[in-house]
Amino acid sequence: MNTAETIIELRAISKHYMMGGEGFYALNGIDLDIQLNDYIAIVGSSGSGKSTLMNLLGCLDYPTDGEYRLKGNNVATLDENSLAGIRNREIGFIFQNFNLLPRASALQNVMQPLIYRGIPIAERKQRAEEALTMVGLKDRMDHVPNQLSGGQRQRVAIARALVTKPAILLADEPTGNLDSATTVEIMALFDQLHVDGQTLIIVTHEPDIADRCGRVITLRDGKLISDTMNSPAVIAKAKRGNANV
Repeated sequence: MNTAETIIELRAISKHYMMGGEGFYALNGIDLDIQLNDYIAIVGSSGSGKSTLMNLLGCLDYPTDGEYRLKGNNVATLDENSLAGIRNREIGFIFQNFNLLPRASALQNVMQPLIYRGIPIAERKQRAEEALTMVGLKDRMDHVPNQLSGGQRQRVAIARALVTKPAILLADEPTGNLDSATTVEIMALFDQLHVDGQTLIIVTHEPDIADRCGRVITLRDGKLISDTMNSPAVIAKAKRGNANV
């Protein structure tokens, strides 16, 4: 573990559901610290609790028990309006299915999160243009999603997540709908964002994606069973292997 600033603290986090008259734990007693500029993969089989943990980290859901502190604030106790504000200020979401507005241009899609902050349109446009340029889409700003490739659409989604300058980027299977060559391009972009100081958390079922990350958190049956650091050799090998796709 590094000595960087801790931005997320989970203590005894559980999520309990009732189904068919019986209860089960999607998460059970999770303790986890995440530091500034961590590059994390969350892995585990179907039903392990990956998506539930992602939803809790992203303030999309409440834990049943435990404490979740984001930059010192106990978000487990906040009401929905306060959670929505934190999602807009502190967290950028990247989804497998892109979740773009189909009739809006790339620029308009990226500007969207800034509307809720009441930012003037000129500043919204400038920040969206900067974010799209950062992800290599300077010449595609006026294109709507069906005029873009899958990789370009994912880059728009990444730009939309970055435009709010979030503390954390949460990516849920961000390469799941991409071919191998495009996956390499998107992961190279994530690598560069990490180098530039961004904190990234990626849910993935792909071992080669997890191997590129600095840290791998493994869940099984709602419990955190391992939290390990990838060696520089493992990371370098994963990047070489992906580059050969």
